[in-house]
Amino acid sequence: MIKTFLTAAAVILGTAVALPSASWAQSESKSAAPTKTSAQKKAAKSASAKITHKLAIQVAENNPQLMNLALNNARNVVEYYKAKGEEVAIEIVTFGPGLHMLRDDTSPVKQRIAAMALETPGVTFIACANTQANMSKQENKQISLISEAKVMPSGVVRIMELQGKGYSYLRP
Repeated sequence: MIKTFLTAAAVILGTAVALPSASWAQSESKSAAPTKTSAQKKAAKSASAKITHKLAIQVAENNPQLMNLALNNARNVVEYYKAKGEEVAIEIVTFGPGLHMLRDDTSPVKQRIAAMALETPGVTFIACANTQANMSKQENKQISLISEAKVMPSGVVRIMELQGKGYSYLRP
């Protein structure tokens, strides 16, 4: 290609051009095409073979129907990707009145969560520490959570962090 360009330029300008050797042109064309190392090829293959889907589900209302809908959504997503042989990570994040979903004394879905936690390890239940502290203060007692709950400093901040990590957001 370089040889053709230089020859054409020489004809247009009416001058003689000393062309590089054929071996130089061949090595130039080979080095122009980037090559992948075997490690890069393995990494690309591994990344495409292990796609992880990520979903953050917000529960911010003390509504048993909404809590059950969030659990249904999580189960349906897990089953969908499981059938495709793909992984999924789901965090159900509770804050405000939605914390009742994970309260040991008031959760209308705690038995369902216990069963789901055993069946679907890719689903995590997050409780907002700010809400827990405020409820404790208002009710003048320690608010205990179900054993499946993982406490994070702030539910809203957790949603933000998850979205920053590429999680899709769902508010049923």
